[in-house]
Amino acid sequence: MKTIPLLKYLTIFNFSRHLFVVVALAVLQLSSLQSVSANGVVNQGVKAPKIQLAVILDTSNSMEGLIDQTRNQLWQVVNQFSTAKQNGATPVLEIALFEYGNDNNPASVGFVRMLNKFTRELDQVSEGLFSLTTNGGSEYSGFAIKTVVNQLQWSRSNTDIKTIFIAGNEAFTQGPVNYQDAIRLAEQYGISINTIHAGDREAGIADGWQSAALMAGGEYMSIDANQQVVHIDAPQDKKIAELNAQLNQTYVPYGSNGGKNAQRQMEQDAFSSEISAGLLAKRAKSKSSSFYSNPSWDLVDALKDGEVDEETLTEIEDAALPEPMKGLSPKQKIEYVYAKAKEREVIKQEISELSRLRTSFVAEAKHDQVAASPSISDALVNAVKKQAREKNFIFEK
Repeated sequence: MKTIPLLKYLTIFNFSRHLFVVVALAVLQLSSLQSVSANGVVNQGVKAPKIQLAVILDTSNSMEGLIDQTRNQLWQVVNQFSTAKQNGATPVLEIALFEYGNDNNPASVGFVRMLNKFTRELDQVSEGLFSLTTNGGSEYSGFAIKTVVNQLQWSRSNTDIKTIFIAGNEAFTQGPVNYQDAIRLAEQYGISINTIHAGDREAGIADGWQSAALMAGGEYMSIDANQQVVHIDAPQDKKIAELNAQLNQTYVPYGSNGGKNAQRQMEQDAFSSEISAGLLAKRAKSKSSSFYSNPSWDLVDALKDGEVDEETLTEIEDAALPEPMKGLSPKQKIEYVYAKAKEREVIKQEISELSRLRTSFVAEAKHDQVAASPSISDALVNAVKKQAREKNFIFEK
């Protein structure tokens, strides 16, 4: 047998040892980025970029049209952002909703009210929009902006989109808080502010809406708040509605509020359906995207997002589970949730394909129509896309 000289042996040994260390570190680094469950589901550990939108709506008298536009166009806005990528990564969309200028709210808080903090659970936003009523009032823009900056948990990353949209129709200079001071506060967090004047463009400029946007690094737009949103019905709408109902059956509510949130999901479907089949179709498209996520009450999303792991899932007591899961063994619980996850993905793919065909149909139907005046969705989408491009976001067609 041929022997290896000691020096050469030690050299080979040291090389092998260093190679092992390099490989081991690489494996550890990879495992920190993603973990694969026994069912083949990959949970990414890489932090996703964020799009944070805080929407402040004037709910004083005469602003019914503004509220109605926002209700009708929420899902259209979500769908516009659903193709966004930053360096190949799909962002997380978080929306917060506030009202101001409403005398139903205390003067001590500037007549401002938060309906929901930043959330990925978009049914909360929809629920808030449908709950809004008008009354009053005194529109304190500076006070509202300061409240929103202070009350929300803003991202600390300079590569995330952090933006406020404030919409109303009175002078921007009203109230005890100087709007310029509020804008300077927002700047400290890297937050841009976009202003939407519900009325004549020149009147908005005269009332300070444009200068506020320019100072805050945002966009100014005037809209006709009383313009009716038209939803074009398409041949795909009936099937999309059927698939949407099937999609709801893949949600697995858990915890003390699971059943309540599942009920809210169906209620928001009903509100959209009552307005038009077209609006429900837009909502269903949003529900089939990654932006629609409910990990706080749905076990499928909770398991996918890492809010709940398989071990924790097996330990959830029957009282906190939906009826079909009561009495299941630990293995059966895991299998049940993964089966719902697979079923959901199939339905989402069907909705996505029908939505693509629907979009083509609607575009053709609109071809010969007179272009509508800018609406609140135009203001939201155009401003965010412009700011997104500055932070290396792209929007796939």
